[in-house]
Amino acid sequence: MNELNRRSFLHKSLFGAGVLASLPALASEPGTSVSRCVADRVDLGNGIRASRLAMGTGMRGSNRESDHTRLGQKKFTQLVRHGFEEGLNFFDMADLYGSHPFLKNALEGIPREQYVLLTKIWFRKNQVIHPSGGAKEEIDRFRRELGTDVIDICLIHCVTDVNWLEDLKRVREEMSEMKEKGAVRAIGCSFHDHAAMKAMVEQEWGDVILARINHAGNKMDGTPADITATLKKARAKGKTVIGMKIFGEGTLIKPAEKDASIQYVLRNDLIDAMTIGMLCTAEVDDSMTRINQALKS
Repeated sequence: MNELNRRSFLHKSLFGAGVLASLPALASEPGTSVSRCVADRVDLGNGIRASRLAMGTGMRGSNRESDHTRLGQKKFTQLVRHGFEEGLNFFDMADLYGSHPFLKNALEGIPREQYVLLTKIWFRKNQVIHPSGGAKEEIDRFRRELGTDVIDICLIHCVTDVNWLEDLKRVREEMSEMKEKGAVRAIGCSFHDHAAMKAMVEQEWGDVILARINHAGNKMDGTPADITATLKKARAKGKTVIGMKIFGEGTLIKPAEKDASIQYVLRNDLIDAMTIGMLCTAEVDDSMTRINQALKS
């Protein structure tokens, strides 16, 4: 058996036996000799345990398309399956990306409890998306599109206005209602504005913040120092923080830049997990290797 097939076989065997799912608890316990790694299952709250790295599906996403969906189903499935077999069980989607049916097909046959789904509600009207003004209709549709009864994390997508708590009150209330009913496990927002993100930190609504963060300030909502302070405060108040734009949406492409960004968010303890949009298996392997190196350094 060659090394690649052997590795794939071992991962599948571990997942099937439920062994891999038990490793993260050991890896995260203080005083153990087990090293941290990207495939550890970290606690994201509300009983959600996910790999430190999520596979993003929305590179240059808009109008229910993205570079990931433009790969086509076959290549999309190969990409997702490769990440899963390497230990990634966390998948980042959005209605805006059109990635729900692609991921449903890619994960077909894998027990639902073995992966974590994050998706987002687009509340702005455009030529293909016509929001209900709330969240019930969207979440029910997402569940049908994903073939699941429960969405692990549902976020309001791309919040940019500091007054969002009032402006999106109906969306928030319906998300809370769907969480109470068990249709979603955790709720929150993805932010593209620093003041809007700070507004969430200062109040109780919401569990999860998806924030743009890297060491260089590329594609971010403020300076690294300012965003760092807000994320530290958010985590201190019990919010789960997931980092995005770790590689500045493809603008941080040099190996040293990638390493510096990963090291920045991990060493400063800014995030619980991160999402990166990887378009080929080589990018998955590269990102996982760099995160593992940062965790061990």
